[in-house]
Amino acid sequence: MELGDAIRARRMLRTYDPDRPVPDDVVGRLLDHATRAPSAGFTQGWDLLVLRTDADRDLFWRTTAGDGEMGPWLRGLSSAPLLVVCWSDPERYLDRYAEPDKGWTDRSPDNWPVPYWDVDTGMAALLMLLTAVDAGLGGCFFGVPGARHDAVRAAFGVPANRRPVGVVSVGYPPADRPDRRSPSLRRGRRPLAEVVHDGRFDTPWGG
Repeated sequence: MELGDAIRARRMLRTYDPDRPVPDDVVGRLLDHATRAPSAGFTQGWDLLVLRTDADRDLFWRTTAGDGEMGPWLRGLSSAPLLVVCWSDPERYLDRYAEPDKGWTDRSPDNWPVPYWDVDTGMAALLMLLTAVDAGLGGCFFGVPGARHDAVRAAFGVPANRRPVGVVSVGYPPADRPDRRSPSLRRGRRPLAEVVHDGRFDTPWGG
């Protein structure tokens, strides 16, 4: 599949065929492509927690959803046979930029008005979503509720300094029922002339 086709075909898939696991070679491609994402200082400050057994996925959903009953949205996501929890590592960036070629020896997070550890981890997640489309599967990116971060760390032995940027669910679309498209799509895609500024912010793109 051409890159442009994969980009245009990508959408958030929220319901999966639970009986079709993601092939091992596709899982390998997803992870390999994720690690090729750009990162500030080539720090590569991400960790990917792969959950593909029933026990691991059930533990994730119990930990993140709590005791409440799952609504339709979460029930659909929970049918995904593969979850990849994407963690960022701020400490790795602070260490990297204290090295001689960068020179921020104070290791202060204040040097970072934008948290590139989260930005770069998000780029890795996007590459997994595009790889899933290229392989004929679908994916979705969603967050972990803030109140559940510590519980997820504890459940899976994740170090306290890691930040759960989001989760990529991957699987095959269900053959027996259509995926429920997000009602947010009714908002439509903003045109280039509205979001792209040519040279100055008050000059819309017309190219």
